[in-house]
Amino acid sequence: MADTSKTRRDFIFIATGAVAVGGAVALTRPLLGQMGPAADIVAKAGMEIDLSLLQEGEQMIVPWRNKPIFIRYRTPAEIAAAQADDTADMIDPETDRSRLKPKPSGEFDPRYLVMIGICSHFGCVPTSEIGRFNAWRCVCHGADFDTSGRVRSGPAPRNMAIPPYTWVSERAIKLAPEES
Repeated sequence: MADTSKTRRDFIFIATGAVAVGGAVALTRPLLGQMGPAADIVAKAGMEIDLSLLQEGEQMIVPWRNKPIFIRYRTPAEIAAAQADDTADMIDPETDRSRLKPKPSGEFDPRYLVMIGICSHFGCVPTSEIGRFNAWRCVCHGADFDTSGRVRSGPAPRNMAIPPYTWVSERAIKLAPEES
């Protein structure tokens, strides 16, 4: 009889301890969570992106202000095509260089194209490496964008926008924080 009361007592101690630990976690988690920075403060801080992760011909998409940011490491052929089309007939004329930001050295690096990946027609997200210019195409309504993100055909009235960003080093950019 003594063995059963001892095992019963051990079970009660273990169960009580487990409930106490669970209760302590349930109480402290919200308290510790509130010590972190608020979402609006994090949004105001901006976002630094390491471009050394990209290989030539690759694209990364990062979320920023609830928008997709396309960062493309363009190939020499894509750069040449974008620069050759600077004088082409366009819906929203812009040169390829005007869509780039200078590095800390003051030089422009045409390899990296940074833009907000939203079609200016109805706000769809274009698909990459398809379309007439083998760059981006908004499959919703058929807008084609070239290798500089400029609208070349379809219903989109404007090029894909360039977000406010700065170069912080030779291989890193910082997207601007939200305005107050």
